[in-house]
Formats: sequence, structure tokens, C-alpha cells
Amino acid sequence: MRALALLLLVFPCFPAWADECDQLPLPAVTVKRLEEPFTLSTKYSYKALTNLATTLTRQGNQVLGLTRGNAIVRFAIDTPSHIDRTGRWECASPQLTMTFGFMPMTVHVAKEFPAGSCAYREIYDHEMRHVQTNQAHIAAIEKELTEALSRRFATGAPWRGPAGQTRDYLQRELDERWMPYIKRAIGRVELAQALIDTPEEYARVAASCDGEISKRTR
Repeated sequence: MRALALLLLVFPCFPAWADECDQLPLPAVTVKRLEEPFTLSTKYSYKALTNLATTLTRQGNQVLGLTRGNAIVRFAIDTPSHIDRTGRWECASPQLTMTFGFMPMTVHVAKEFPAGSCAYREIYDHEMRHVQTNQAHIAAIEKELTEALSRRFATGAPWRGPAGQTRDYLQRELDERWMPYIKRAIGRVELAQALIDTPEEYARVAASCDGEISKRTR
């Protein structure tokens, strides 16, 4: 009879806790692209831009324009939860929002080339290819990242574990696993950018505008 009494005391708690957990929203993932406009700068000389781009270009190239963007990844976490009557266990429903992209993104055109000049237009148009490549890459990987995050976090049911630990566990996993993964995915844009900055393209721009560029960079 003692064992039966214990069972009668324990089992009524589980349906009640299950009902509370069922009231939580399902775990969800939202992915947002940063779509901030780029900033245009003409305050640096081509020599200053060449120094800024030393790690990005082949040695000996003069840098007439430069596009720079900081890769940004941000996570916002909400974890509506319910703690059972013992205070030892919780069910929680991660609501994860990930924002990513390039911000700020700045397009530099060397100050030796006045706005409206042929040389300015050539350099500006070249840099716009870099801007568009960044934007296209972010759009292209959005589906990949959304699916990967959803497989992991949009589990279809609340998470269950020790009380008060779900949010900390989630934050550690995002910092240690997902932040590096997403930054690597963004970094793959460098492969596409390298296809723009070919020796042939440098030569084409330098020779454009009837020698205007070479005259201003002597």
C-alpha cells in the first residue's frame, strides 16, 4: 500500500507540468539580413588606400578604390519557460533571432579623381561590383543559414532540462559553435571578390579614360 500511495502522489504532477509546457510557443528561428546603405568616402589618397589594402591586394598594385565592410552576426534570444513544482526542472522554448550582414560598408574612391570625371566613374563602377557581390552573397547564404539553425533549434517541442540552465546553455552553443560557423559562411565571399580583382581588371581600369588615371597617379 505504501508503494501505491507513492505512485498516486507522483503521477498527478506530470500531466499538470506537461499541460503548462504545451502552453509555450514552439521553438522558432528568425533570420534577418542587414540591408544598410553603404557610405561613400573620397577623403583618402590612392597611396593611403594602397596602404589600407596591403593585405587584400597583390604587392605593387595601386589601389584607386576600395570597398570595406565589417561582417556582423548578432543573436537575440528569448526563452519563455515553465518550472515544475519541485523547482528542479524546466521546459523552455527558445525563440532565436539571428541578424547578419556587412555593417558598416564603405566605398572609397581616391581623392585624386573628382566626382563626375571619367576616372571617378570607372573606379566607382568597379567598387559597385564589390558592393553587389557582398549583397548577393549575403542573400545567397540566407537559406543555408536559416535551414541549419532551424534544424538545430526549431525542434517542434519545448526543451526540457535543469531549471535555469536552458538560456545559458543556448548562449554558450551560439558563441562557441554557431558564431564561428556563420562568420566562415560570410567569409566565403572573398572567393567571389578575388574574381573581380584580377590583373586584367586592374590593367583595364588603369588604362581607361585616355590615360587620365596614370597621369593622376604619377
